[in-house]
Amino acid sequence: MDFAFLFNNIIELTITGLALGAIYALVALGYTMVYGVLQLINFAHSEVFMYGTFAVAWMVFFLHGSDSVSQGLGKAFPLLLAALVAAMVMSAAIALLLERVAYRPLIKRGAPKLIILISAIGASFSLAEIMGLRDQISGWIGLEDNLDVYVGKARDVYSLPVTIQPHDLFPIGNYTVRDIDVLVIGAALAMMLGLDMFVRRTRFGRGIRAVAQDSESAALMGVNSSRVIQLTFLIGGLMAGAAATLYMIRIGSTRQNAGFILGVKAFTAAVLGGIGNLRGALVGGLLLGVVENYGSAVFGSQWKDVVAFVLLILILLVKPSGLFGEALGKARA
Repeated sequence: MDFAFLFNNIIELTITGLALGAIYALVALGYTMVYGVLQLINFAHSEVFMYGTFAVAWMVFFLHGSDSVSQGLGKAFPLLLAALVAAMVMSAAIALLLERVAYRPLIKRGAPKLIILISAIGASFSLAEIMGLRDQISGWIGLEDNLDVYVGKARDVYSLPVTIQPHDLFPIGNYTVRDIDVLVIGAALAMMLGLDMFVRRTRFGRGIRAVAQDSESAALMGVNSSRVIQLTFLIGGLMAGAAATLYMIRIGSTRQNAGFILGVKAFTAAVLGGIGNLRGALVGGLLLGVVENYGSAVFGSQWKDVVAFVLLILILLVKPSGLFGEALGKARA
């Protein structure tokens, strides 16, 4: 155990942990929104995020080409903005497809929640395998050669041709904060604030909270629960697409199973903050990212996942409702 390394680099570990945790938090919002409304865990949400990462890569390949370059954040900003739109559209579309195919028919039939949960797990594996078979699927329709840059080596790591080169901004202690750190953390905070205001202040947000609190009473008051559920999946997909863009800016590569571990971490963040609580998802994600970094510094990077899940167990033993137990349906107006 290397506590000296932790103390000597605690500022760097904290800031980079917050940046990683911000991505967890944005994905965790999807889990929290769906659970708050349906009392169900959307385990396929990790694949919603994964499809967003591919949308980022495909848009960059489409607009930039396959030539490998290194660019600063400012120069690459227009390209990244287009990639952000593509990722949010892709993830939102996949989320709505999930709601339509894997959830709505079962909900209408009054299926037990366990059955719906199994459907979500099946949808998760199906989406991941479809992405892993994209080369064969394109071959079936005779477009494998034309789309090779997008579908080739479908199960290998898929990297961006544009590497985002971070630039130093200002020092804090022995660490110099970089523009990518500020972008990721700032974007997550801004989107979380916007979503929180949407849920608390708008008519659609009141509908979401009404269905989350009591769907039958909300229906009697004229709230269309089906549209509220669709809106919930849509918002979760949009947040996952934004998280996918920030992930690709930091990591620069993805693959067909990239959503699995990150999705589990995001679910951990949601439970840690209090499943069904929007602000809790943000705090849980940021806390998880920081604790992971601290654990990696002390025990080694191979213990990173262990530290994260031990933290989850400890929180659930001490406070099973998470750090913020207030559910979405009980949020203040």
